[in-house]
Order: sequence, then C-alpha cells, then structure tokens
Amino acid sequence: MKTLMGYIAGLIFGLGLTISGMTDPARVLGFLDIAGAWDPTLIFVLGGAVATNFIGYRLVLRRLHPIFGERFQLPTRQDLDSRLIVGASLFGIGWGLSGYCPGPAFTSIVGLSAPLFAMLVTMVLGWFLARAITTRAT
Repeated sequence: MKTLMGYIAGLIFGLGLTISGMTDPARVLGFLDIAGAWDPTLIFVLGGAVATNFIGYRLVLRRLHPIFGERFQLPTRQDLDSRLIVGASLFGIGWGLSGYCPGPAFTSIVGLSAPLFAMLVTMVLGWFLARAITTRAT
C-alpha cells in the first residue's frame, strides 16, 4: 500500500507540474529573467506548494503515525554544512542554465527533445560523480 501511495503522489505531482506549465523550461527561465520579460508564474506554483505543505504538515503530524507506515520519516539535521551549500548552489546553477528541475524534467520525458535528453543524461552523470566524490571524502 505504501508503494501505491507513492505512485499516486507521483501522479498528482506530475499532473500538477504539467497543468501549471512548469514542464516548460521557458517558464522557469522567464521567471529568472527579472531584468527582461519576467514571468511570475513560478512564484504562484511555489506559493501554492508552500501553502499546501504548511497546512498539510500541521494536519498530518497530529497523528501518532502515518496511515501506511509505522513512523514519520522527518529530517533531523538542522545545521548548514558546506555539502548542503555547495549542492544547493550547483542545483540552482543547473536549474538556471537548463530551465529544468529534476521533477519537471522527468515529467517532460514523454516529449523528449535533445536539450532535455542532454540535461537528463548529465544529471544522472552528476549523481554518480557526486556519489564518487562523497564516497572518496569519507
């Protein structure tokens, strides 16, 4: 049942990204172009996500445990370390250069184009490179 709920959540996420137009990298790049033809669409999608999560977490965490799990899996770390800052910076640079966030990129795979394919391949290579770097560092 837990796996089914994951699929349903992914379906809702993908539908939301597609309906809101966030699978179009031009929307993201338009949002980042504050000195040119600025497109505020992304801020409304992000605002809706933050509001939904803010309310949802408060309602869900009133329960003793999840419906399909034994305990909630919440982050425990609250510190900012160099790995988080460097990783977030690289993520932001990649997002800004390509216009694709990983979620919308995977959602857009049905309309695969050369730029999207290049982004997905290099993103996967980045995962392997990051794993190799962090494994060697520890």
